[in-house]
Amino acid sequence: MSAFRPLSRRLLLGAAPAALLLGTTPVSAMPFAGKLQPKSVPFPLESVRLLPSVFLTAVEANRTYLHQLEPDRLLHNFRTQAGLPAKGAVYGGWESDTIAGHTLGHYMTALALMHAQTGDGECKRRLAYIIDELALCQAQSADGFVAGFTRKVGDKVEHGKLVFDEVRKGDIRSRGFDLNGCWVPLYTWHKLFAGLLDADRYCGLHGAVPVAEKLGAYIDGVFTDLNDDQVEKVLDCEHGGINESFAELYVRTGNRRWLALAERIYHRKVLVPLSQGVDCLPNIHANTQIPKLIGLARLHEITGAERHGKAASFFWETVTRDYSYVIGGNADREYFQAPRSVSKHITEQTCESCNSYNMLKLTRHLYAGMPEARYFDYYERAHLNHIMAHQNPRTGMFAYMVPLMSGTHREFSSPFEDFWCCVGTGIESHAKHGESVYWKSGPDVTVNLYIASTLAPGADTPGLRMETAYPFSDNVTLTVTKAAGKGALVLRVPGWCGNPGLSINGEAADATPREGYIRLSRAWKAGDRIELTLPRTVRMEATVDDPDTVALLYGPLVLAGDLGPATEEWKGLPPVLVGSDLLGAVQPAGEEATFRTQGVVRPADLTLRPFTFQHERNTAVYFRRFTDAQWQVEQENFKAEQARLKDLQDRSADVMHLGEMQAERDHALDAKISYPVVYRGRNGRDARSGGYFEFTMKTRPGPLVLQATYWGGERNRRFAILVDGTPIAKEELKAEKDGAFFDREYRVPEALTKGKDSIRIRFEPETGVSAGPAFGVRLFADKPA
Repeated sequence: MSAFRPLSRRLLLGAAPAALLLGTTPVSAMPFAGKLQPKSVPFPLESVRLLPSVFLTAVEANRTYLHQLEPDRLLHNFRTQAGLPAKGAVYGGWESDTIAGHTLGHYMTALALMHAQTGDGECKRRLAYIIDELALCQAQSADGFVAGFTRKVGDKVEHGKLVFDEVRKGDIRSRGFDLNGCWVPLYTWHKLFAGLLDADRYCGLHGAVPVAEKLGAYIDGVFTDLNDDQVEKVLDCEHGGINESFAELYVRTGNRRWLALAERIYHRKVLVPLSQGVDCLPNIHANTQIPKLIGLARLHEITGAERHGKAASFFWETVTRDYSYVIGGNADREYFQAPRSVSKHITEQTCESCNSYNMLKLTRHLYAGMPEARYFDYYERAHLNHIMAHQNPRTGMFAYMVPLMSGTHREFSSPFEDFWCCVGTGIESHAKHGESVYWKSGPDVTVNLYIASTLAPGADTPGLRMETAYPFSDNVTLTVTKAAGKGALVLRVPGWCGNPGLSINGEAADATPREGYIRLSRAWKAGDRIELTLPRTVRMEATVDDPDTVALLYGPLVLAGDLGPATEEWKGLPPVLVGSDLLGAVQPAGEEATFRTQGVVRPADLTLRPFTFQHERNTAVYFRRFTDAQWQVEQENFKAEQARLKDLQDRSADVMHLGEMQAERDHALDAKISYPVVYRGRNGRDARSGGYFEFTMKTRPGPLVLQATYWGGERNRRFAILVDGTPIAKEELKAEKDGAFFDREYRVPEALTKGKDSIRIRFEPETGVSAGPAFGVRLFADKPA
């Protein structure tokens, strides 16, 4: 473990746009300060302490991991780019790539949140040390530059500052994840800004703000030299929510320079249509967009600009309605698919965890301005079923994707060799499970989440103790630990709950919710006891696009079929539901929130458990459902397909399983700028611009057909297929068959195979686009005409 130096800090706190105020009031008490006064604000995280539960277990597993990480290793690139000797070896994974430094920003936020959530002094000490180190690194450059990212030119790794030396001169080479040879530098800076501002907010380390201002001045200088079209080109590269960073820096300092910069970092291509109520999301990277909308939500609060509020609200409504899976997550292979096509995109690459982390942030902003229960119906769903699934509490590690395809399981990070974006958001998410439990609206206290915890009393709000095993129990008990003020207690009734029960000090009370809440107004005194019952039932929920693709839920929890340990590959057919009374055949299995199906699952009945907590199991979340008559037809179709495949196999000369190591070795694969891929359980291979892949296939006498399998949602893929150097086809994939794999057949001129035992097949993309991916290639005899 590295040594840390003590740090003193000026108690200078930016609490409002208009002025800098001296004091010690945590900024977290006023996180939505701006022109628009919030209708509800969360209680400060430091006012909430978690009691024993799965949520506290997650926090403690995360605290252990935060203590294992070494600040000096995360600071490696910051020091070397500042011309200072490194104090620790760089970590592996993404931290050894050009995105290096993003984890430090996440780590700073996680330390700040963990200190606020638990009072952990070691976290604050580490954070103070990091700020000192960043200030030292920044002091080596007169212009305020400080960063951990680098760039690559060929095989050469260069200083990250060279990216912006070129950009400010108008030399902008921007792609989705690359800016002038660097992997998302503005995104990385957004994480650093967030860490600095959270150190100020949650730990009173106010020296973080000058570091942020000096870096902000450097970035502002870059943007000042660009015209609007050049700015738009820069913003075509993922830039996180750096607009939010400058909006927040304005709130802390009162300097309108940062507000102007926040407004200028406005990606028109995406944000203008959203502000006009136009869904422009299909086929764009999901998590690139969500932070931009968080920034707009913040700007809406600060400035009152209606277009920003409309864009943020429309985006949230659209994503939660048209693009989200049952666990609350969204996107397949990190991208928004076509709207209302969820049933066609249930794969092993669903639900990037960063997406839900950011959607919950956006939900908090929207709820603050419009405190409607439906926001927390979504929040609870995503928090319980995705964020809690994202961390393995046994190891403290994190899942990038949370796959929903039958037979899949979560793949978790290693402690020191990955550092994906979802590791960064993971260490934040699991440091703050108490942040949205209690909200304040004037003198009223609203309970939005049922997590065992205590709330410290405020000047006009009571102290509370919430005891519950929810979501593993129907029962929630709230005890007033200290009376204060005359405000009401307001309890959210989840949208799935149709018959809540309530008693106060043992006497039954009216539990009729109004607009999703039970409002309890009385003169509270210490010792008052409120008992809320939220009866859970098993229910079925269809995807937004297909009423016969369904998931099962029990209260707030998504249930999943247990398909065995993740250490064993699951090779069965996806289970389906068959019958007329499917819910009646789901019966309790003796364990809390565990059920067993009785005669309605094919090929065999299943045990159903909460999806979230099957961290090390293969699972089935979605099921196709059939009536008995429909199932009979399905079986006949299956038999016909098996007969077709047998005929094809009988006529085959060779089959190439692309993306599989042994098959590629057996077929003498040669490739350049080409990568194996896995999608929906199928292996494949692509080739990027300037590359190719080729392999040998055996032949047989007579006319032959080459068959390649593609995913029907691929678009903008143009490539040639060659046999022994001779083109036989030009292919273009245009997303014509989204939702399914499909085969394309190419007749091979007999002159190219006559007298040969084998041929070389080559896939070669056109310049600027990719080839494939192809999910298998087959060479077979043509049927006689």
